[in-house]
Amino acid sequence: MTDNRYLVRMETKMKIEIMENPECGETEVVIRCAKVTDQLLKMVAQMRVYDQKITGTKNGETFLLEARRILYIDTVDRKTFFYTKDSVYETQLKLYELEERLEGYDFFRASKSVIVNFNQIRSLRPDLGGRLILVMNNGEKLSVSKQYAPAVREKLGIR
Repeated sequence: MTDNRYLVRMETKMKIEIMENPECGETEVVIRCAKVTDQLLKMVAQMRVYDQKITGTKNGETFLLEARRILYIDTVDRKTFFYTKDSVYETQLKLYELEERLEGYDFFRASKSVIVNFNQIRSLRPDLGGRLILVMNNGEKLSVSKQYAPAVREKLGIR
């Protein structure tokens, strides 16, 4: 049995140990902590998004995509689409159904018709009327409505 170990010390006084074992059937993550914190729960959510899959159609084909690749989800004329860096896919799921599925995966509601992947935001800036403008990793700009902007600011720790 080969057991390679990798040890990483983080600035936040966190020890991360990776044990490589070719005989291991599946990857297992065990977290030992003195207290479950919001920061720890966010890290777990980010790890979980790698396993979340969403199906969408494009040109008559159905694709199974990793949720982390989705930049944002939009509803237009009662149809729901999700956008990746280079493609657009249609899904039969309603926006609220996707919001429920992606709850806890760092996706958030930006307006009545848009859900955004927080990890795909390149930058943001304030806009008129209390709104925010998001620049996504593909350069596309999205608006966060006045109603949802405070939650985004709070998540970022800004006013």
